[in-house]
Amino acid sequence: MSGAPMSSPSERRATARDTIVWEALQSHLQGGPLDVVDIGGGTGGFAVRVAGLGHRVTVIDPSPDALAALDRRAREEGVAVTAQQGDLSDLLGRVGPGGADVVLCHGVLEHVDDLSDAMTTLHDVLRPGGVLSLMVAQRTAAVVARAMAGHFAQALAMLDDTGPTGRTGRRFTAGEATVAAVGADFEVLAVHGVRVFADLVPGSLLDLEPGSTAALVELERAVSTRAEFLPLASQLHLLAVRA
Repeated sequence: MSGAPMSSPSERRATARDTIVWEALQSHLQGGPLDVVDIGGGTGGFAVRVAGLGHRVTVIDPSPDALAALDRRAREEGVAVTAQQGDLSDLLGRVGPGGADVVLCHGVLEHVDDLSDAMTTLHDVLRPGGVLSLMVAQRTAAVVARAMAGHFAQALAMLDDTGPTGRTGRRFTAGEATVAAVGADFEVLAVHGVRVFADLVPGSLLDLEPGSTAALVELERAVSTRAEFLPLASQLHLLAVRA
């Protein structure tokens, strides 16, 4: 997200992901201060940046180690972030109905047992007109990746698997993610493809080719809202408003 050197290709790929999502979020983080909840926010990659804009940020995550890293990061950046150990199942009890202006839910829905209940919880914790930033793993790209790696049986099994199975959990198509949001009484504002090309680029290129990370980010930005590229994206980012 900054021009600082990255230590690995995986961090460069994370830069491509985070840049797309952050740019999509920025227009919804104006004014305030807003009450922002980052469910599953881990070490605070987004939460600390949001707090830096002057908002009241709460991160809820099940990992005490991640929350400890969040606390260190927040102190290093000189911002205040509230950290609570928990998960989506107890979100309403921690924040209260209508307690948030913005909810970030990135990489969480893959592992919930009941998708409908989870989406209802995200709806109810937001105030009317509140914004949901939702990021989920995309199934079509995962099928392609398995097939390209020679894991044909896994690719076949994943084609129509909509359940939270395996280590990586549930995966979505853009249509499925949109239907889940609309079914919970959200108005979907935008769907972005995230890491369309980033996971296909050889790590050696990102290590050795000067300027490759910036060029990759620019390409990811250009294709992120083009519908024809959504099936290639490793992740999908939805921006939605509570109706």
